[in-house]
Amino acid sequence: MEQISPGKIVLFGSGETSASGRRVFDFLFRSMSEDVRVAILETPAGFELNSEWVAGQVADFLAQRLKNYIPETQLVAARKRGTNFSPDNPEILDPLLTSNVIYMGAGSPTYAIKQLEDSLAWHIILARHRLGAHIVWASASPLAISAFTIPVYEIYKVGEDLHWKRGLDFFGSFGLRLIFVPHWNNTDGGANLDTSRCYMGLPRFTQLLEMVPEQVIVVGIEEHTALIIDMEGGICQVMGKGGVILLDEGEETRYETGQTFDVGELGPFRLPVGSNDIPEDVMKLVVETQFEMELSRNPEPPRHLLDLLEAREAARQHKQWDKADRLRDEILELGWSIQDTGEGPELLPLKE
Repeated sequence: MEQISPGKIVLFGSGETSASGRRVFDFLFRSMSEDVRVAILETPAGFELNSEWVAGQVADFLAQRLKNYIPETQLVAARKRGTNFSPDNPEILDPLLTSNVIYMGAGSPTYAIKQLEDSLAWHIILARHRLGAHIVWASASPLAISAFTIPVYEIYKVGEDLHWKRGLDFFGSFGLRLIFVPHWNNTDGGANLDTSRCYMGLPRFTQLLEMVPEQVIVVGIEEHTALIIDMEGGICQVMGKGGVILLDEGEETRYETGQTFDVGELGPFRLPVGSNDIPEDVMKLVVETQFEMELSRNPEPPRHLLDLLEAREAARQHKQWDKADRLRDEILELGWSIQDTGEGPELLPLKE
């Protein structure tokens, strides 16, 4: 059974490519002990002719505004099922397998659900997160990964009757039934149109709450604000300019930027046991890819190097310091360093 060690989850209310967004990414990247590798999915905007440009804007933002981390960014063109750019096409999903940060942002939440539900891309995302990759949901994506989603385009733009659609339910495996509502305090409509609650407006949103198919906790995230969920630490943190609002059976709790709260406030949180909700072949692929990457970063030293290390350790034990130093230098010349640990010396390859 795989060791579950889920990465952090970042949910933006908006402003993911603003100054406040940069501080959130900086917080996330600073917590990482390895090089930053970001996979950016085009899926939510896959119906747009410029979905590559939309995702590319995020890649450019990370490269320019967080260049001190030298982030490696790759676009994942999983745009539409039944095409060469399908989220079921393994040839375009490699960045998901090798990244340690997965980002999904702007577009249509219902389109994203239609393309990703039970797809190879979605199962890889689940597996990568369980094994430590961090996930960033922004704009339309917090809606899409909810237990139920507001069909924003259909209601706000097309004029359909108020209704909910079943979401990707990312947090269901963690015992949580959540609906995320970004743009909670949006004011794009000015004085004449209430566009809060992700463009629904308070009156319509109040009606929507009465129509939710089952008991959930609603998480409202204000503009230029992010909610960071550390599942292993059991802590939620608010960053940005605004706050996060929890609605649970009519009771409202607000957390301001800089505040933290226990993940249990989101419901009966639990870490999943195993990966029964992920196809066995997908989990195997993800585990093998991760192992190969770790091996490439920390390859096994050849036998003659181990012999040199053993000889150096024997020289140290006999206090033959000159000989030990010569052996150390020989090992260094061969491209390896020695790290002394509580369990004895280890060989690590020198970075080029």
